[in-house]
Amino acid sequence: MALKCMVVDDDELARLMIRKYVEKTDFLELTHELSSGIEASNILLQKDNPDVDIIFLDVEMPEMSGIELMESLTSDYQVIMITSAEKYAVRAFEKNATDYLVKPFSYGRFLKAAVKANETLENQRKKAETFHELYVKSDSRIYKIWLENILFIEAMADYVIFNTVKGKHIVHHTMKGIEKKLPGSMFGRVHRSYIINFDKVEYFEDMNVVINDKYIPVGVSYREKVFDRLNML
Repeated sequence: MALKCMVVDDDELARLMIRKYVEKTDFLELTHELSSGIEASNILLQKDNPDVDIIFLDVEMPEMSGIELMESLTSDYQVIMITSAEKYAVRAFEKNATDYLVKPFSYGRFLKAAVKANETLENQRKKAETFHELYVKSDSRIYKIWLENILFIEAMADYVIFNTVKGKHIVHHTMKGIEKKLPGSMFGRVHRSYIINFDKVEYFEDMNVVINDKYIPVGVSYREKVFDRLNML
């Protein structure tokens, strides 16, 4: 599956170059091409974050710089900073950027940064497959939740609700951030507002999955993946 990419740069030629580089790279797909940090912020800070894995982000932009945008993000993305000066490299790494590219950069250097981001995401996925519990802060307490006890997770404005066999926990987080932390072998997104534990699915009816008598809608864009996961005969 190709990694979804966003490029944010006020330089049209730089955006064109990155677009061409992405098109050359089998494991990348460009889904957003933006010319300002504010425009990117309006998209990335939506309550239901867009499907983005890697952000190619220009450091020097008017009104909102790349550094300022990066500081405002509430979800984890692989951010590759783009700059016209080496002096910004230190600041990029201080903000936990995956890599930085100095304009003009070759396809080879671009590919090296993209591979690094891909490897980091793959390591995160492998790590997620090996743990069995989460700690979440809810009502001024930190709770331990066993993954096997999670029924489903639903979005509620700027919060998510963990529905478990023992009750509910309301947590200030994003769906995309939670989705990245959960093992894909057990959990998956079925709707922009729902992540389910596939091990807890009881049956499927009228484009809904049913878990613990709760009817959870399956979004149109998620149906093919859901059907594949349910191993329908």
